Amino acid sequence: MGGEAKDQGSKGGSPPRDEDPTAYWSEDPRDIGWVRQNVPCQTACPAGTNVPAYIRMILEERHGQSYEINREANVLPGVLGRICSRPCESACRHGWQGNGEPVAICHLKRAAGDHKSQNHRITERLYAPTGKRVAVIGAGPAGVAAAHDLSLLGHDVVILEKEEKAGGMLRYGIPEFRLPREIIDVELHNALRLGVNLRTGVTVGTGKGETRVSALLSEYDAVLLGAGCMAPSTLPLRQGAEGEDPIGFAKDVEYGLNFLTELHRGQHKRVGRRVAVVGAGFTALDCARVARRLGAAEVTVHIRTTEEFIPVTHEELFEVKREGIRLKGLRTPVGLRQDEEGRLLGVEFIQNRLGGWRANGRREALPIEGSEFFEPCDTLIIAIGQQTVNDFIDVRVEIDRRGLVRVGENGMTSVNGLFAAGDFVNGASTAIQAIGHGRAIAAKVDAWLVGRERRQRVRIEPVKAPLRERAFDFIPRQEMPTLPLANRFKSGVCEVESGMDRERATEEAKRCYLCNLRYQIDVDRCIYCRACIEAAPRNCIKLVSGVAMNPDGSFGPLQETKEWNRVAAIWIDNNECIRCGACFRVCPVACISITRNELVTVDV
Repeated sequence: MGGEAKDQGSKGGSPPRDEDPTAYWSEDPRDIGWVRQNVPCQTACPAGTNVPAYIRMILEERHGQSYEINREANVLPGVLGRICSRPCESACRHGWQGNGEPVAICHLKRAAGDHKSQNHRITERLYAPTGKRVAVIGAGPAGVAAAHDLSLLGHDVVILEKEEKAGGMLRYGIPEFRLPREIIDVELHNALRLGVNLRTGVTVGTGKGETRVSALLSEYDAVLLGAGCMAPSTLPLRQGAEGEDPIGFAKDVEYGLNFLTELHRGQHKRVGRRVAVVGAGFTALDCARVARRLGAAEVTVHIRTTEEFIPVTHEELFEVKREGIRLKGLRTPVGLRQDEEGRLLGVEFIQNRLGGWRANGRREALPIEGSEFFEPCDTLIIAIGQQTVNDFIDVRVEIDRRGLVRVGENGMTSVNGLFAAGDFVNGASTAIQAIGHGRAIAAKVDAWLVGRERRQRVRIEPVKAPLRERAFDFIPRQEMPTLPLANRFKSGVCEVESGMDRERATEEAKRCYLCNLRYQIDVDRCIYCRACIEAAPRNCIKLVSGVAMNPDGSFGPLQETKEWNRVAAIWIDNNECIRCGACFRVCPVACISITRNELVTVDV
């Protein structure tokens, strides 16, 4: 599962695959714009993972190569293959209206790691040493991703982590039944093995014996804040003083973040027979599932809106319900009820109705006056969000109204040499967002340190023949096998999702449209015979009088026409194209070409 790296010299860029001598690089904005527009999964991925490329490798049963393509953008593929929030799947063209369900991109990411050879050798290209030293505060997803990239770029990197082990919320916030700890250990080792000095049990702050940020700034050439969001959002209630924390006056009430963190530090946790969880994200559902495994007979998740509007995957909701956990919507807690000894009796709620859409894209919940009601419970777990804590910084840093550190376009805070990444800048987000932002800020740190920037180019490689069959479009989505319910509660560490076998993963990989394949018609050779239009299974080949261009270089709306005297070209509409190759096969003059267009990061 691990591996040693080969030193590929001082050149940056992607690890070598099957190099085609006819392939070439393009910096043309139209080519870059085409990839961003027509490979929606890669564009939606915060880390920019080359999804079609790694799925194609699975279809060819080259799982190690698939894993490497993942690591080019996402340094923790086995981890993210289990717990990613999957923005790529929401964007997947296969899931567009009329096309069926999205490809199981996340599960295939895991399959690449599960089925690669045990002797797989990780390949990474290293830059020459720069002599620059960088300190990263926090060994969560953002900090690890940044440290990994900075070490490859030739800098001496140290990570300071207050916990005993690295991983941040991956280790201390996500239960083992979703993310086995051996997967975290192996992938963190591989990410940090190339010169990163990991120091655990080191607290950065202003207290006695703690390491100060100002001292790090004087000792290192750059310092990166990646501490994440490690403070729970408090629950406002009617009782007590305004803003008073309910934890302060009620027993059997705790925050979900603390509940999970203490559990994963090895502390013994207990819950009552009836557990209520307030919250609508992955942390709330994780708390509910953990409570079920700790012996709770009745677990209920209370949400302000309805389950259609909460930011979790459908599969997660399905597994929560399979485990006997109930979701109750349209309610907001307004008070707690206790007995004379201070023990929790239950929660007082007010009924909500759905309102409009909020600025963050979530649905609004409007309380209904006079609709209060009571729900009994023995334990209340509050998981309504997380916040950053920045009072450990002993230098004056500009922050916004939410308490988040501001950074400029160069990734730097208002303090020279002090950068910030991940949740510490953006607020509570997902692991893939933190990794993507950590890598982006690492590139900015590198540019500031060495005075030059890397940039993205498109690698264009000719493809001799279609790589898909029309029959692949009718393969149903392959579901992830899971542990039987009877075996889930015997131990809180048994992984629920057991992974796809090779056959199932290969079938799922066939479904990918391979959106990085670009079909083009050479208008100078086209004889306008319409054979391609008649063979196409969809309305993907069109008569156009012109094509608009967007400011970023991508193609805009097609100017379709049905009048032959106005036809300037027969055009393949990539929004409709499913890469079946029917047009390529019937063209009598071979005027249709196929190229594989991949957006990658290379050295300037």
